[in-house]
Amino acid sequence: MIENNIFLKPFRTTGGAVPFDRITTADYEPAIREGIKQHDAEVNAIVTNADEPTFENTIVALDRAGETLNRVLGVFYPMLSAYADDELMAVSERMAPVLSEHFNSITLNVQLWQRVKHVHDHFDAAHHDVEDQMLMRETYDGFVRSGANLQGEDRERYRQLSKRLTELTLKFDQNALKETPRYELWLTASDLEGLPESALDTYKQAAKDKGREEEWLVTLDAPSYGSFMKYSDRRDLREKLYKMYNSQCTMGDYCNLEVLRNIANTRLEIARLMGCKTFADHKLKHTMAQEPANVYNMLNRLRDAYLPVERREMERLTAFACEQEGHPVEIMPWDYAYYSNKEKDSMFDINDELLRPYFELGKVTQGVFGFAKRMYGLHFTPNHDAQVFHPEVEVYDVTDEDGKAVGMLYLDFFPRATKQSGAWMTSFREQYMDENGNDVRPLVTLTMNFTRPTETKPSLLTVREVETFMHEFGHGLHQLLSRCKYQSLSGTNVYRDFVEVPSQFNENYVYEREFLDSFARHYQTGEPVPQELIDRLIASSQYGAAFACVRQLGFGFIDMAWHSITEPYEGDDFDFEYDAVKDVQAFEPVEGCIMSTHFTHIFSGGYAAGYYGYKWAEMIECDAFDKFRQEGIFNRETARSWVENVLSRGGTEAPMTLYKRFRGTEPGIEAMMRRDGIIQTEQK
Repeated sequence: MIENNIFLKPFRTTGGAVPFDRITTADYEPAIREGIKQHDAEVNAIVTNADEPTFENTIVALDRAGETLNRVLGVFYPMLSAYADDELMAVSERMAPVLSEHFNSITLNVQLWQRVKHVHDHFDAAHHDVEDQMLMRETYDGFVRSGANLQGEDRERYRQLSKRLTELTLKFDQNALKETPRYELWLTASDLEGLPESALDTYKQAAKDKGREEEWLVTLDAPSYGSFMKYSDRRDLREKLYKMYNSQCTMGDYCNLEVLRNIANTRLEIARLMGCKTFADHKLKHTMAQEPANVYNMLNRLRDAYLPVERREMERLTAFACEQEGHPVEIMPWDYAYYSNKEKDSMFDINDELLRPYFELGKVTQGVFGFAKRMYGLHFTPNHDAQVFHPEVEVYDVTDEDGKAVGMLYLDFFPRATKQSGAWMTSFREQYMDENGNDVRPLVTLTMNFTRPTETKPSLLTVREVETFMHEFGHGLHQLLSRCKYQSLSGTNVYRDFVEVPSQFNENYVYEREFLDSFARHYQTGEPVPQELIDRLIASSQYGAAFACVRQLGFGFIDMAWHSITEPYEGDDFDFEYDAVKDVQAFEPVEGCIMSTHFTHIFSGGYAAGYYGYKWAEMIECDAFDKFRQEGIFNRETARSWVENVLSRGGTEAPMTLYKRFRGTEPGIEAMMRRDGIIQTEQK
């Protein structure tokens, strides 16, 4: 019965933890429908209020409306990415258009829009603090971006397009989720040349889990795929696996070719309704970049600075490969990780396998928590009583230096068939102040796909996996340290091209001796990582930086190309992508391979016309870390300023205003170029 549904009342648990032991898949759909019903009633109460529209009775009331719906969606959406079986995905397919219609009915509600506009037009900023001012601006602009100013047929057409876009992006996402586990590369004893023990253990365990104990199984999960491409001497199998990965969702039941074109064309039509030439023009109005020209200016500046260095890197790598093989070698995409790993090892005597024993996941977790304690005074205490959605998930209570609750942190480390690939941060509940002035603290979850433990070894991470942990932890800190009044402005509710700043800032510490010394211990002997090994790791940190940057620029160009079309596109998706990256591609196109069909970030993950934001944010965070370098990478006063002006403020002010308050000036690309060795400096 609906009245017994777990989601319809606040969770009566310590800290508001999600009672996963009492949630079933059958609870979601009725809770969503009831949440919509309640939300509609709350909105109607705002609309029918006989009093003159005010900031409190309209704007604040609207921000606080939908508590029940927020509660269920706060769990439902994270589960769709982290623990989605066929039944849950079926619920999503049914609910996606319903939710789209619901939210459209709010932003397209003429009477509600009139109240919002009245408050906006009569708003006296002098009587409100900056957070109130931002909520007013964001609410008004949000209605405009969502079609509130449209009239007649255009208004109805927007409603139809929004619903269609929701259905298309969900289909794209589910196709990608279902497709990845279908690809398997089975190995026999003759196929194992070059593979390190850590990879063999992982592949053997994966095969055992499938009941084939005499073989080894490679999948497209990041640790599995990455290790094989980096170490396998079998070029034919590297090519086969590469083509598996890069042909995902190009054929069969889960083909996304038509889906992605429909998404791009639907977004274009929405943009035109809004009076914009392209979807990028429409989307970028609500970013730091503001317009496509500024995005392309940054991408092109970085291309011009990094591409010559990337070309020299590739020439050097080709010469190295030829010397290794004793004959001419044309490096193909499936060769880059293999030969670059060998060249890096030859130059710096460093590779992932040398470092893995020092990066046992438990020790890394202690190091990450130690970083937060040293920087921000946070403490993480295991909570063994909190319910989890999977037995491998860990939960921690987070408190400040005075023992006051900051929030809860859920850690979900390992790949599984019901989880999307990659890594991300999300929240079961965001921070805000309730109507009684109580500070509601966040429930944050970090989801990764790290190397699993085996029967003989714990989870031992690569340097890149340690970076990923620190990256997602940066997002988590942005949520946990939030001190905002309004949920819609708290934590990571910031401009898309600023949201990656705290996360990418954290990555810098992975190459700092002072951080590594705090936790890196050999998992068997307990010995600290040798100083000369740390020295070699730091010395190698610039290796391949230009290639990595140019590769990232390619993703940005693909994203901008799809969202800069001015006419509906009905051509060949492969040709479209190849043309988008032709100025930054390191390799000639491989027939049948494409990124777009499984590029979930831009087609279903919220980064449409926004993938450039990773490099935009990198420019800012490198500049920020320069301040820490100058004043001490663990300087508590600098860290306090970082919290007060950035991490705690969410989207309550314009990002550049917040950043300049911390730094004193606007950032440039010079700090990033110095870090990457593109321009030289006296001190690394």
